Amino acid sequence: MPEQQWNLVASEQPPEWFLEAVKLHTPNSRGYFAAQLLWQRGIHNPAQLEAFVNPKIYQAASAFEFGQEMQLAVARLQAARANREKVAIWGDFDADGITSTSVLWDGLGQFFPKNTKLSYYIPNRMTESHGLNLKGIDNLARQGCKLIVTCDTGSTNIDEIIHANQLGIDVIVTDHHTLPSERPPVAAIINPRYLAKEHPLYHLSGVAVAYKLVEALYNALPNIPQQPLEDLLDLVAVGLIADLVQLSGDCRYLAQRGIQRLQADFLQPATLRRRPGLGRLLELCQKSGDRPTDISFGLGPRINAVSRIQGDARFCVELLTSRDQEQVQQLAEAAELANSRRKSLQKDVSQQVNSKLSQLDLSTTSVIVLADPQWSPGVLGLVAGQVAQETGRPTILLSTEVEIDVERGKSTEEAENAIEDQISSPSSPNLARGSARSINSVDLYQLVKDQAHLLHKFGGHPFAAGLSLPVENIPIFTQAINQSLRRTLAGVSLVPTIQADITVKVADLGKELFLEFKLLEPCGMGNPAPKLFIQNCWFENAWHRNQEDAKGKKIQYIKTEFDIRDESTKSPFPGIWWGHYKDELPIGRCDCIAELDFNSFKKRYEIRLIAVRPAQSLIENGVNLDFTNSPDGNSKFALDWRYLSDLSSNLSNVSVDEISSNSTAIPVREIPISWDEIRIWLKRSRHQNKPLALAWKKPEHQAPQDIWLHLAGFAKYLLRTEQAVSRVQLREKIGIGDQPLHLGLKALRCLGIKAMLSDRAVSPQEYRFLVFVEDLDYQTNLEQAESSLQQFLAAVKEEQFQRDYFATVPLSTILTMVA
Repeated sequence: MPEQQWNLVASEQPPEWFLEAVKLHTPNSRGYFAAQLLWQRGIHNPAQLEAFVNPKIYQAASAFEFGQEMQLAVARLQAARANREKVAIWGDFDADGITSTSVLWDGLGQFFPKNTKLSYYIPNRMTESHGLNLKGIDNLARQGCKLIVTCDTGSTNIDEIIHANQLGIDVIVTDHHTLPSERPPVAAIINPRYLAKEHPLYHLSGVAVAYKLVEALYNALPNIPQQPLEDLLDLVAVGLIADLVQLSGDCRYLAQRGIQRLQADFLQPATLRRRPGLGRLLELCQKSGDRPTDISFGLGPRINAVSRIQGDARFCVELLTSRDQEQVQQLAEAAELANSRRKSLQKDVSQQVNSKLSQLDLSTTSVIVLADPQWSPGVLGLVAGQVAQETGRPTILLSTEVEIDVERGKSTEEAENAIEDQISSPSSPNLARGSARSINSVDLYQLVKDQAHLLHKFGGHPFAAGLSLPVENIPIFTQAINQSLRRTLAGVSLVPTIQADITVKVADLGKELFLEFKLLEPCGMGNPAPKLFIQNCWFENAWHRNQEDAKGKKIQYIKTEFDIRDESTKSPFPGIWWGHYKDELPIGRCDCIAELDFNSFKKRYEIRLIAVRPAQSLIENGVNLDFTNSPDGNSKFALDWRYLSDLSSNLSNVSVDEISSNSTAIPVREIPISWDEIRIWLKRSRHQNKPLALAWKKPEHQAPQDIWLHLAGFAKYLLRTEQAVSRVQLREKIGIGDQPLHLGLKALRCLGIKAMLSDRAVSPQEYRFLVFVEDLDYQTNLEQAESSLQQFLAAVKEEQFQRDYFATVPLSTILTMVA
């Protein structure tokens, strides 16, 4: 993986009046860090501040700011109600789609009798994918449906909408994804992308657009609904935050109010909750519903997991809307189990992807495209997001498994026949399906759209997309999309980056800082959770364990817990690192980026580790291992990464001799070939009370056969000239270590050239010189000579491997192994 670039957001000191204004909202703390972040994020006057922190002050936009399209939608729904037409909600299977469907199910359910005149349809993630499809529309037509209301989907389904019209079905599209080039033939299309980018409704997710449609209908028919519109806000908050839309304008306002409703309902006794399914899910994930992370790390993944694992997520709508305690208990536990399985599956696929990724040359790869028949399509988006973040490159992961589409409602015999027909049919396309995730600087949707001629279907937005294409098109698609992005970048390199917002010390962590940061919530895109930069810290008491599912069964998902310390306090602070083993934590001084959180299960404040690296007291090509001061005062293994302050910040331009003369460090000039060699250097460092500078260069190897020819030729030269040479001189001349040299001299003897010890005086560093003479007792033994030569070549190859390893081994690993 390419090395991540860490960026600290540039920030200026907010004025004193702003600090005082913020402090009014944080009476139990100084408010300094919150003020710095708010100022950094463009909140620069009292009116902005009040509207940001207090949803009661914010003036929400009217649903009718969608203009004529909203009026058309309301009119068509009113006509459907007056004519007692059957209306179907066409949703989607992710968290935004499920909550959108639930909002329309409960919201339109105030105007249409559920099940008789109102139904919903959720496509199967595994067999139908996103969007409208012809089979589903045909099925609704057979049921007598006259109006389809989509949510979180439909904007680009032109052919499917035309097909519905031909069957006598009107379509109202509510969506937030990319718009088609021309308005589709629909009764109405409500999509915030038609609005100006500065409009407060522009960033609405699918669930929020669906809510606005219900809001408009409530305004048009105010005397019909029996339940308040605000009862839908908890669902809106779940979908908004889970879908990672920009939380600004009305998005932030709706999320704020929705979280308030979510928490208020959770605090009720279970039997009195309006949404017992959401309450039970919160209990299972050990959250209380008062924070956006309770959604992004709790509710959202569990709702999404159902379709990722099972394909069919229809029961999730019942989970979110039913009042039946027994039913939602069972459904919540099914969602929890699906999430546990999702974690294991994601871990497996992630390992397989990383294995394939190791075979790619990322220096020549702009877009990562990988495919495998064993990968489950349900988790590819999650893994693609991880890879994109780690590599700094858009990532597309595809499953090439053969998929069978069986229409719902078929009998077992009919389903078996359908499977046989599809497998045997020569016209059945062998399609790869998958997910794509981008990085901030690349419009992924446009990138994929440019290759539409190679695709079967695609859809999405600039940061995420889904697509399918014939398997045989994958190589040319990979080549084309890489060429396209390279042209766009025009030579600019893609580098994975991670951003920190503010620098803190361990002493700053705790309740007071947590309450300051609560002022910024809900956090999300456009207003991310504060990323804390902690310098020169170290970890203690680390341990890891497998997570367990709801039934107590261990799953392949690791969590590491630890204490973090620095020089600012003697008290450690707890933390967790999801998906990592304790051995991945560096030993010694580090820098880290983390988020501050409250663990409602353990009733404690803790950090959630995001990234860690050896402290940047070390430099890229030179590392200082200082044994003079230990963090805990124990000098036995006092490991400290310290900056060589009297050197250039780029040691690649600094010679080892300069290190020796310009600093007190002991330089290691040659790449070691064993841990014992490093330990010997460290003993010398401790004995002399000097830091150790690892300043070796990347090795450049000769072929072992060429090294043998060099050794044999040099030995013949020394034999002919009767010159003596030390072992060290010989090793440096040939470029090999002691073991290969020993075996090389043994091989030379098999060829009649013997190395003998000389009695000549030597320097204090050398013990003996070698002289080469003819072996008078030599007898030709080609088999023994060949065996000795092969041993020499193998030793050279092994030594080169070891040098390559130590040239690239992480410095944290070196510290771990020598401690």
